[in-house]
Amino acid sequence: MRRVAAIASAGGWSASSVIDRVVLDAGDRQRRRAVLTGEKGTTFLLDFDKPTMLRDGDGLVLDDGFVVLVAGEPEPLIEIATHKKIDMLRLAWHIGNRHTEVQVAGDALRIRRDHVLEDMLRGQGASLKAVDAAFDPLAADGSDGHGA
Repeated sequence: MRRVAAIASAGGWSASSVIDRVVLDAGDRQRRRAVLTGEKGTTFLLDFDKPTMLRDGDGLVLDDGFVVLVAGEPEPLIEIATHKKIDMLRLAWHIGNRHTEVQVAGDALRIRRDHVLEDMLRGQGASLKAVDAAFDPLAADGSDGHGA
């Protein structure tokens, strides 16, 4: 069975080396060890020393040099926006204080749909928009999450 030898960050691999694609939601992209099968049937072993966050667009470099593209499965998210940067900082504090995973998406924040948090954010003056997109939450330690 093929094994993952390395993770190449999005854009850090050649498109011509891609042989397959694996689609995973954010929870399934937080892995230490798993046997995965791509959409074209490529089966491979992912085996890291510690759990690693795979990001939408990463490439899993197999031991034979070929790459399997990691695609984030669209999930129901809320995109949070404000008119002033100071308001975004305040909202980010409230989200973090609730230990909620968050993704920075340009000038907006994204979190998983949660009606309680949505009501709180609206009450704080946030503009909310429902989106279906790949969720790439920040790593708690500020790293890219790969750690391998």
